[in-house]
Order: sequence, then structure tokens, then C-alpha cells
Amino acid sequence: MTFNDVAYRWISLDNWTYSRTFKTPFDIKKWQKVNLVFEGVDTVAQILLNNVTLGRTDNMFNRYSFDITSVIQEVNFVEVRFLSAISYAAEQSRCHKGHSIPPVCPPPVQKGECHVNFIRKEQCSFSWDWGPSFPTQGIWKDVRIEAYNHYHLIYFSTTPLFGNTQQWCLEVESIFDVVSSKPIAGLVTVNIPKLQTQQTFSVKLQPGEGSIVQLVNINKSATVEPWWPNGHGKQTGYNMTTTFTMEAGCQIEKFSKVYFRTVELVQEPIPGSPGLSFYFKINGRPIFIKGSNWIPADSFQDRVTYDTLRLLLKSAADANMNALRVWGGGVYEQDEFYDICDEIGIMIWQDFMFACALYPTDQNYLESVRAEVSHQVRRLKSHPSIILWSGNNENEAAIASNWFSIPYPDIGVYIEDYVTLYVKNIREIVLCEDKSRPFVVSSPTNGLESVKEGWLSRDPYDTHYGDTHFYDYSNDCWNWTMYPKTRFASEYGFQSWPSFSTIEKVSSPEDWSCTSNFSLHRQHHEGGNIQMLQEIGRHFKLPQCPDPVKQFKDMIYLTQVMQAQCIKTETEFYRFSQSEIINGEGHTMGALYWQLNDIWQAPSWASLEYGGKWKLLHYFAQNFFAPLLPVAYEDKGVLHIYGVSDLHEDHKVTLRVTVHAWSSLEPVCTLAKEGVTVKAQSAVPIYKESICDLLERCRNCTRTSCVITFCLVGEDGLQSPRNHYFLSSLKDAVGLEKTQLSASVSQQDDIYIFALQTTAIAPFVTLDVGSIKGRFSDNGFLMTEKKKMVAFYPWEPTSVEELESSLILTSLLDVV
Repeated sequence: MTFNDVAYRWISLDNWTYSRTFKTPFDIKKWQKVNLVFEGVDTVAQILLNNVTLGRTDNMFNRYSFDITSVIQEVNFVEVRFLSAISYAAEQSRCHKGHSIPPVCPPPVQKGECHVNFIRKEQCSFSWDWGPSFPTQGIWKDVRIEAYNHYHLIYFSTTPLFGNTQQWCLEVESIFDVVSSKPIAGLVTVNIPKLQTQQTFSVKLQPGEGSIVQLVNINKSATVEPWWPNGHGKQTGYNMTTTFTMEAGCQIEKFSKVYFRTVELVQEPIPGSPGLSFYFKINGRPIFIKGSNWIPADSFQDRVTYDTLRLLLKSAADANMNALRVWGGGVYEQDEFYDICDEIGIMIWQDFMFACALYPTDQNYLESVRAEVSHQVRRLKSHPSIILWSGNNENEAAIASNWFSIPYPDIGVYIEDYVTLYVKNIREIVLCEDKSRPFVVSSPTNGLESVKEGWLSRDPYDTHYGDTHFYDYSNDCWNWTMYPKTRFASEYGFQSWPSFSTIEKVSSPEDWSCTSNFSLHRQHHEGGNIQMLQEIGRHFKLPQCPDPVKQFKDMIYLTQVMQAQCIKTETEFYRFSQSEIINGEGHTMGALYWQLNDIWQAPSWASLEYGGKWKLLHYFAQNFFAPLLPVAYEDKGVLHIYGVSDLHEDHKVTLRVTVHAWSSLEPVCTLAKEGVTVKAQSAVPIYKESICDLLERCRNCTRTSCVITFCLVGEDGLQSPRNHYFLSSLKDAVGLEKTQLSASVSQQDDIYIFALQTTAIAPFVTLDVGSIKGRFSDNGFLMTEKKKMVAFYPWEPTSVEELESSLILTSLLDVV
């Protein structure tokens, strides 16, 4: 059986030409200069107007502007002649003189194409370990014709600066193309009404392309509200109008939104720990970074609408995230992506688009990259959401750990290439274009230590410096001691399958089994399906149902439970490590799991399915990223509970600990510890007790027969989510009974309320309404009370009847 990602490969092996005829909608004679501008061309093309070649493109991430003043007519014929990206990449590789540039091809399990590192194109479009190979070719962003006299504004950006005088000012940079042969004089007026700030500057624009920079001092009597990340304050923005009135030519009025925030990446010695810290301060306040990694939302970028982005990003914010890393194997996202992040307070760690490979450094390649970097930084640098530029994904590690088995005597030339590309070219341009935010060369990296070691550290995964990526599928993910006590966890994760309703849309009944061709075809990570089953098998009974479709659905459910529970354990470990140093390690200040979203319907590390449906992991994230959270872990037979807080003030709370026997909805024993202080923006131990004492106190309890739940309750409605701690694997649990779960649905304004009832304790209770778009307020929870109310927030119109007939309730004992 063939699958369409493979069956349609011929399309990307062909060369395609896009053409059309158009009438010029203005009088050509009236304009001194006319440009044809392509915001994005994917990727290698020759561009012709009226049979005259205007130029060529070779970089998907660049903007191309062609002067067509002498070529344009009243009626025109425009052509974009594309070359197959696959053939071009192969040809570039063949022509490359000297040393080889690995990797040559992706692993066979990815069913991908080769030499993607030789083309400046979305690297995952040739395949990845979570996505298909669709090497597109076409015009992926807007095309327009610009006509102007005298002068024209090309880029416009604003950078807030907070001076030593404790006053805000704004650097306004404008890049112009000046057509006339003489300088043009005039005035620039910047007006921010809400801040009672208006300033006028006289300027002189030189012929050709050049920039002017104005420093606007914000009125001292105005109160500037800074921009804060989600959960730390408001995302206040101010409307600003900039008017350019020149002696020659028309007036240009530019409307923009400006935000005020500072960012610093702190790398300093820590008492009692070798190495350096690695954390972000926003507006002078250290912020624990909570979030995930973003990949392209579709193999075909033109399908990614504003609504697609809004839904995914809003889901990140709704799960208490404050940051995402735009990963370096995809694309620099569209303007709307960053606009939404600005509005809802999602900080962005922005990679440059180089990933898991070595890259050429010949002159043409470097020139193309320099243009790309300069364009992207100019386009994006006004966004407060972007807090860091990062040169590449995992390429320092690729050389340091020698992923590509380069013979030792040859390694020097690759190190030289690395420094040339990321340091002498990319870093140099970034620092020149944008002095307002930090830059790191790679991820993972040892930060300043990598710099000290000549930009390539011996061990980029060292927990004492910089950030780390960590994956381990062969050990027990419930055991927190397997995780690195790192300064910053920028990638970590486990796979799961998406919901049956998501898979059903792209499969047929013969595909619905764990071992079908379809299940193997969609899994692009070597051994992934087996790894998931092994992780499940450690703590749960594997599904044995003789009906293959039921077994498939059970397996999907268990992979989501397993993924959620694993990443919960790991993230809670990172959060409770933020304020302590143990054996020289700790002060973890960031947790970005891999990955937020999906590019197609397939098993992957994502917490949001293709289409936006929340996996159980995303519901768990809403809790494990909560601003106030009690976290439990066990060490040498002792139960420790920490109070973790992102709140800006200390709070007095009560810790409530409840122990249930699996066999009863009535608690065996409860404990309330009052007057517990949870410190602002820290993780502090608030309770400890040996498990033996605990079990003795709660008579008739054993590790296998009981479970612990706990929460923090403060004044004025302050409350943490209820957390749980399992004393044994659930496959060994004694006394769990199959429950009768039922739900009635009612409507309340725009939301729906599901009133749940259970007859017994039920672990991992999951509500699923198939393909009705929306999300629940909670899901995958441990139900220890007879009744629970869960809200459903629809993303499209639905009804009580539709929800009732679609609802499937599952808990752990429904798996057979």
C-alpha cells in the first residue's frame, strides 16, 4: 500500500512554473521607481517580467525586491520558474568542493529526501522524526508592486530602552529607499497620545538605501506600563503614529503598536555550585520560563491562517505557559504569530533556521544567509515577545558529540565552518541590527562557557551551564532521579498517539491497529511505537482486547496517559529545583517540553494534535505549570512536598493532604498543615514524612492499596490545582474497581457543563467528544469524589444533544 506523502513525491521532483498576465493599475509615467516585491519564495526560482529575467531566488526566508521601472508595461506577463528543491539540493551537494557536509540523508524511517542542509528552505520539509516529506515549491507569501517618487519606507522598527536615569525612551529606526540623486530634507513626528509624548525631528535622507534613527524620550510625567509575560502582569501596548513629511514627495504615516519591556539573560556564578546560572530577567524580575517548543503548524504554510495560530497560541497561554521556542528546523513565523504572542504574553526563544546538521560556508551561501538574517531581524525586532535569538538547533552538540562520525583529524575544518557561519556572520549581523536582546549561538549550549571554549564546548549538555536537551526512553519516567538537574531545560519529551477522532479523518478501518502499515508509516521515530508500549508496560497493564479496534483505542488512551504522567514528573522536577543546589546542581529556571503542536496526524511528542485538540498532556500542563502548585517526590523512603510559586508575593496557605484507599471514595485519613509560607517566585520544602509513618498513620494502607492527593488553599480564593502522588505502579494497585461513570450535560451561557458521577475511585478519567472543536476545563484527572463538574469551552457552535451523543468517558479500568 502506498501513502500520499510518498505517492505525491513526483510533484516535488518536477520543476513548476507559475505565470499570469496582469494590467498595471496606475499610470507608469507618473512614477520614478516601480518594484516587484516577493515577501517569500519557496525556494529556487528565476523571475521574469515580459520575458526579461529580473533575477533569481535561492532562499525561502528572504524578501526579494526587483526594480521593474524600465520593464513594466500597461499589460504584463510575469513568470516564476521554479526548480525542484530536491534536485537543486542534490546538485549543490554534488558541486560542493572539499569536505562533505553531513548528514547526507535522513534515516529511512522518515521516508524523506536528502541534502536539505544545502538549500535555505524549511529544513523539516524534507521530513523529520515527527513529520512527512512534502518539499513544496511555490510563492508562499505575498507579492506586490510598489510605485513611488522621491522616497519609500522599507523597514520600520521600535526598540524600548530603559536608561540609567530610570526613564524609558524609544529608539525608532526607519530604513528608506531614496530615489532622487540629492539628499531629501524633512521632518519626522512621533506621537504616542496615551503617554503624552510627541517629538519632532528634522532629518536628511541620503540617496540610495539607508536608515535614520530617532531617540524619543517618553514624557516623564506619564506612567509607562511595561509589557509582562503571561501570569506576571499585563501586556500593555501603546498606539504610536510616526509621520514623515519631506520637502519633496508625499507624506508617509506609519501606525504601530509599541511595548516597553527589558530583557537580560543572566549568567553568573552561583554560591555552592560550579558553573554559571542561566535565567531570564524581564523588567528586572527573574522569570521561571514555562512552556514548550513550536514547530510549523502545517506542511503547507498557506493553510496556516490567523485562526490556526490564535487557537494554538491561546491554548498555550490557557495551559499557564509563558514561553515557546520557535525551533530552528521550521520557518521564521508569520507576523501574526508574533503579534498574538505580544498580545497574550508568550515570550519567544527564536532560533535561526539551522537544525541537526552541518552547513556549507561558501561565499554564495553566506551571502544568502546574511541577507536572510538581516531581513528577519529587521522584520521581527519590534516584538516584545521575542526575548532571545539563538543561532541553531543542536549543531554545537552535533560537533561536540560527533554525531556524524567525522574522523578526528578532520574535525578542525568543521569547527571553522561552524564559527564562520554562526559567529562571524549570523551573530555579527544580529548584534549590529539589534542590541536590545541576548544572543546564544546554539541550543543546547553552555552559554558563556561555550564562548570561552572557542564557541564549541566539550559537553554542551553540561548541567552547570546554559541549557540542556534531554531524552531517555529506556528508563522509568516516573523516577525523577533520571532527569538532569539543569539550569534550563529547553527540550525534553515523550511520544503519544493523537486521539482516535484525529486519526480517523486520515485512515480507514484496516489501519486501526498498533501494527498496521499505517501505524508504522506515520511513526517517523525509529522504534517509537515499541518505546511507547515499553513505557506503558512499566506502570500499566497493556491492552489485551481481542477486538483490534478496541485494542487500538485503548493503546491510544494509554500512550496519552503515559506521556502526560512522564512529562508531569519531569516538569515538576524542574520546577521544584529552581531554588536549591544539590551536589552542585540546580537553580533550574526554565522548562520547555518538546513539543507543543503537530504538523500532521501521527504519533509525536506534541501536546496539541493537528487541528488543535488537546491531548491529556496539555490538560496536565495546565496543572503542572499552574502559578501555585504543591509538588511531591520520594527520596529514600521519605515523601517530600514542595510549594512552588510564580506569584510575586509570599502567601500563607494551608496544605491539605488526603490519603485514599483505591477501594473507597471515603478518605482513609486527611491532614491539614496550616500557616505554611509559600515564598514568592520560589520552590520551598513545606512538608516531609516517611512513607512508613504515613501508611501507619493511615491505618490499613499499603503502597499498593492507597494513593495520596494534596493541594494548597490560601485566602481570597487562592488555590492550587489538586495534585496526586502514586505510591506504586497502577498495574500493581490493589482494590481498584471498575466504575460506572456517567455524565449529564447542560448549557450555561457560552459554555457547557458536564456533571460527572462515579461509583468508585477512577484514575485518569477522560472526557472525549470526538471531533467537536473545543476544550474541557480539566481532563485525565483522578476522580476521588462521587461528583465533579467539568466545563467545556466550544470553539465552534455545538449543542447539548451533540455533546451528549459524542461523549465517550474512559478511565483506567476501561482498558482491558
